[in-house]
Amino acid sequence: MEELFKKIVNPNNPKILAVGKNYVKHVQEMGGDEPPKEPVIFQKPFTSIFLVDKPQILKLPELGHEIHHEIELGFMISKQGKNIKKEEWYDYVGGYFLALDLTDRELQAHFKKQGFPWDLSKGQDLFFPISNLIEKEKIEDPYNLTLELRINDKIVQHDKTSSMYYKIADLICYISKFMTLNPGDLVLTGTPHGVGPLKQNDQLNGILKQDDTILARIDLQIQ
Repeated sequence: MEELFKKIVNPNNPKILAVGKNYVKHVQEMGGDEPPKEPVIFQKPFTSIFLVDKPQILKLPELGHEIHHEIELGFMISKQGKNIKKEEWYDYVGGYFLALDLTDRELQAHFKKQGFPWDLSKGQDLFFPISNLIEKEKIEDPYNLTLELRINDKIVQHDKTSSMYYKIADLICYISKFMTLNPGDLVLTGTPHGVGPLKQNDQLNGILKQDDTILARIDLQIQ
């Protein structure tokens, strides 16, 4: 147990960070007017990761709550840094990925109403479906990508990453003022509008495209 403790108590261990309210239309559909004056940063646990490198089955929690889909572009940090300058952002990106930030909307609303943190609404098991890593050299411009999610062959989320309010450089610079970024840190960049509930037997097909080329996909059958 002591060896395990020493392994865990290590400030160089990676983390999963995410930003909320980073697409204007999503802010509006959630009842807001404009993105916050500073990025809203939260964390997801590694136990929420669900690697989707082939079509998979996703079993919804047994609580019976309304679980929402949020498709997002993510990136991985390549090297350690603190107080990183915006113009140096590219040096700290090790690659990109497609992800779903699943959210227990009922639990989130419950905690928000009380003014409490809502980690449990974002960090449940399987709440972070993620694609394989995309080499950063394959992406010419991370703000010229298309995020798209279909449910039962109907497009429910579709937007360009250019609609991102706080860009990757902004996020790296802002987060690293407070937290040291470590190699292997995963960062989600927010979701476009169109979020909504998942239902049993839904077929989810998420893609990240560069022009007409599909860079990553997530295919899930909901149970």
